[in-house]
Amino acid sequence: MWKFLHPYANPETTYHFTNKLLPWLTALAALFLSIGLVWALLFAPADYQQGDSFRIFYVHVPAASLSMGIYVSMAIAALCSLVWQLKLADASAAAMAPVGAAFTAIALITGAAWGKPMWGTWWIWDARLTSELILLFLYLGVIALHNAFEDKNLAGKAAGILTLVGVINIPIIKYSVDWWNTLHQGSTVSKLGKPSMSLDMLWPFIFCFIGFALLAGVIICLRFRNEILARNSIRPWVRQLVEKQLA
Repeated sequence: MWKFLHPYANPETTYHFTNKLLPWLTALAALFLSIGLVWALLFAPADYQQGDSFRIFYVHVPAASLSMGIYVSMAIAALCSLVWQLKLADASAAAMAPVGAAFTAIALITGAAWGKPMWGTWWIWDARLTSELILLFLYLGVIALHNAFEDKNLAGKAAGILTLVGVINIPIIKYSVDWWNTLHQGSTVSKLGKPSMSLDMLWPFIFCFIGFALLAGVIICLRFRNEILARNSIRPWVRQLVEKQLA
């Protein structure tokens, strides 16, 4: 059933596949972000309570969602690396960690900027805000472990264990507003049933979300490609690639 994936266990095959994928992801990311951000910032109607300050929603919510989604993807890769000893899975987890950390930081910064006019303060130890901050620390811990050992296998195992332990934080972030009495508003887009926002606000959000997801994919692919080269630098195909680039 999974035989079609077997060739991609070869670093050279995966490297060239990533090269083919990058132009498409880049073009789509530019298209969706251009349409989504222009639509959201210039043409979407202002919120009847929050006015134009709500427009930070179009950056904050995709960043927060991707911070969790990338971590879950990183945990799946870490599990594959630990259980099946897939070296490329470890490389992909290492590639994803800084990208996830960046989106988590963006979510926290934009959340603080949004919270100031809404709550009257930049920060409060709300359950969702605190658990999102913990997620940033988890990302930083994983990044530190990946760079703490010269032996990449040992570094991958240590980082993978921390990643899997930290997965427990993801449902806490997701459901904290339902489990505890928090200031953070509940779900508006991902609710079961009809989202709590009009379609003229929802559609630009969808474009922004897809655009940011594609942007994350572009950056991860670039980092993944570099990880493959760094971990296979002594292989003949890498030397040939370098010689070809220098020629």
